[in-house]
Amino acid sequence: MDVRRAGERYPGGDPEAGIESRHAFSFGPHYDPDNLRFGALIACNEERLAPGAGFAEHPHSHTEIVTWVAEGELTHRDSTGHETVVRAGDVQRLSAASGVRHVERNDGERPLTFVQMWLAPLAPGGDPAYEIVHGIADATPYAVPEAGAMLHVRRLAPGERTAVPDAPHVYVHVVHGEVTLDAERLGPGDAARIVDAKDVEAVGVTSAELLMWEMA
Repeated sequence: MDVRRAGERYPGGDPEAGIESRHAFSFGPHYDPDNLRFGALIACNEERLAPGAGFAEHPHSHTEIVTWVAEGELTHRDSTGHETVVRAGDVQRLSAASGVRHVERNDGERPLTFVQMWLAPLAPGGDPAYEIVHGIADATPYAVPEAGAMLHVRRLAPGERTAVPDAPHVYVHVVHGEVTLDAERLGPGDAARIVDAKDVEAVGVTSAELLMWEMA
């Protein structure tokens, strides 16, 4: 198990424009050949947007983009005609496939924080696709078959336990609160990369919210 702390993330964004980004993997000017991906996961970005701030229209291709809002509201618009407001508890997925453009903004009145995760597809190409699941229930897995991956959302009370999926690659990201994972204590923004996970448990130290990727 390889634990990466929130403070180790690569800084990015444009603070003067109200955009603060923290990247878990090699990104943009922060090139690290030893930190390009884990399983199918190639990016796990924590984004903070001030009211009125956002990312202008930009392209993606050959990427599965999954977004989880921690607080606030995210306005999404893309070149395939989708316009959606994504709120806490919603899972949004944009399959960029052969190519798509989109805009992400905070059109609300309070700060927005979201986690955006990019996964490499098993095969390139295809047609772009979009999906949103509003208010996904705790412990309901969300499949991304194009990347051979499954997202598990866990919300824990203090002292509550949950099993980490048994899988060749598991990525655990702490959104809120604190948990212990084996002997390690993880807080907001911390993550663990687990190879050949088996019989691993997460335990809530405080009330906590986890995102866990199960990957081949």
